[in-house]
Amino acid sequence: MKLTTKGHYSVKALLDLSLQPNYGPVSTKAIASRQDIPAPYLEKLLIEMRRAGLVKSIRGSIGGYQLARKPAQISLGEILEAVGETIEPLPHHQASPGQTEDWVTFTLWQRLHQKLKEALYSITLADLYYDARSWQASLGEEASFII
Repeated sequence: MKLTTKGHYSVKALLDLSLQPNYGPVSTKAIASRQDIPAPYLEKLLIEMRRAGLVKSIRGSIGGYQLARKPAQISLGEILEAVGETIEPLPHHQASPGQTEDWVTFTLWQRLHQKLKEALYSITLADLYYDARSWQASLGEEASFII
């Protein structure tokens, strides 16, 4: 599995939203500026994540986007799935019935894929937040948070 720019930006944006006091709404422009993401591209990603129920949009002058659930209830797998990232193994690969080695390799990759999928759906935004904070603290950095 490869994390594309789309997946990376989506995770960064939601992690940014998780840092807001009371998870209040934030403008696309503010997130884009803090995280160095092109605002039009970010807007498209946020729309996809809104459709998936990960964020809510709030209209008005103090509107923007906010998390639809608490960070501990949003998994990395959900975020990636919402923006169309694939975590599926080679979809058309089938083991050759006469080749034991093919079957063993195929089975191994299927099991690894299942473990990867379980891991992606068990890691939450809250986990990423605490991991990043721990890393920053180990470097002696201030509380500013740019992903």
